[in-house]
Amino acid sequence: MHLIHESIAMIEPYLRHYGLPALFVIVYLESLGAPLPGESGVICAALLASAGQLPIEGVFLAVAAGAILGDNTGYLIGRYGGRGIIERYGRYIGLNQQRREWIEGLYAQKGAAVVVGARFVVILRQLNGIVAGMMAMRWKPFVVANITGAILWTAVWTSVPFIFGDFFAAHFHDILK
Repeated sequence: MHLIHESIAMIEPYLRHYGLPALFVIVYLESLGAPLPGESGVICAALLASAGQLPIEGVFLAVAAGAILGDNTGYLIGRYGGRGIIERYGRYIGLNQQRREWIEGLYAQKGAAVVVGARFVVILRQLNGIVAGMMAMRWKPFVVANITGAILWTAVWTSVPFIFGDFFAAHFHDILK
């Protein structure tokens, strides 16, 4: 809880000042692979919406668009540039030929489920599109799974803080004034 509190405290001034464009950029860059606190940004924006300071519809659209576009950009990077990097340097991070083949098989058989599920797991969320592209997952199933996962993830992380805003505000009262 402390880490989320710190992340929200860091993001909140940007969301207040720049609004939905800042939220879109944070989620887009996180979905592209940058180590940013996207989930905390979504929670903070939903809490601000709960307090009437941002429109919840806009929060939902900014988050969903950022997540979908970020993962698609990551997919293109992985598809057209990442494979060579992994083949050359993968061994330095423990990604040998055998592991790479296992991951490729996973994406070939259950790629859509992996893409949807990865949206809900930190680190996997950031690498989701890049890895799917590097593992040569077909684009059409990736896009469908990406949109599905992004909308589900967005719905959870915008609606829960928005609906239970008073409860969360009690825990983050020093930030969300």
